[in-house]
Amino acid sequence: MLTLSEIWIYPVKSLGGISLQEATAEARGLRYDRRWMITDENGRFLTQREIPEMALLGTAIDDAFLHIFWKNRPAEKILVPLEFHTGELPEIHVKVWDDTCSAWVLPYHINNWLSAALKHKVQLVYMPDTTRRQTDLKYTTEGEHVSFADGYPFLVIGQASLDALNERLEVPLPMNRFRPNFVFTGGNPHEEDNWTDFSIGTTLFRGVKPCARCSITTTDQETAARAAEPLKTLATYRNEGKKILFGQNVILRGGDGVVRVGNFMSYEL
Repeated sequence: MLTLSEIWIYPVKSLGGISLQEATAEARGLRYDRRWMITDENGRFLTQREIPEMALLGTAIDDAFLHIFWKNRPAEKILVPLEFHTGELPEIHVKVWDDTCSAWVLPYHINNWLSAALKHKVQLVYMPDTTRRQTDLKYTTEGEHVSFADGYPFLVIGQASLDALNERLEVPLPMNRFRPNFVFTGGNPHEEDNWTDFSIGTTLFRGVKPCARCSITTTDQETAARAAEPLKTLATYRNEGKKILFGQNVILRGGDGVVRVGNFMSYEL
């Protein structure tokens, strides 16, 4: 029996995530997931690949604001309103990998706080509902959209997959190295690699391709320190086509969209 054990959103791409008991799945991802992104002055996306200290900034959401704060000093924070009206913020084109899309630039005081915190000149941008960023047409169809996530709306990983990795490591690693949206218990290591259509409760999803992993997985999410693991070990048994795979990329198919920790899961091969 497969059971959804964790739900995570990452409101700002590459900052800390939020653990939820319930979430709403929308076409471009879980509600609020990666709808904000930090860029340089030219609109090019920035992540922990370039600035590992981004791992030290946490996020939270209440009814009116996105909170961005230092994990070890949560009183030091900036508040970002959840709602802006069309035309209220300047619109620019931003670059995410090979994609270019429209985004709104947040006000100066927010960008100034982030620039001082990260010691880089940066700006925070938001993806409005009107922006359409197409997923990779090699694996999905026209009209499948994604937020500022690397490539696909959702990522699912089985706890058994992490357990199998940790059995090979001298020091076990937490799931947050891999930044999934969904974690499930039950089943065999890496069985999610082969999922096509599957359900979480009454919400329907489709697995489209295993996720290729990068150096962010080597960044300690509590200290921002980098090391060789887990990529060094994963390369010994999860290397395919010169890419290290861990987790399954996913799109939404339908259903009521509400997922809850404890939901049963089922799939088709």
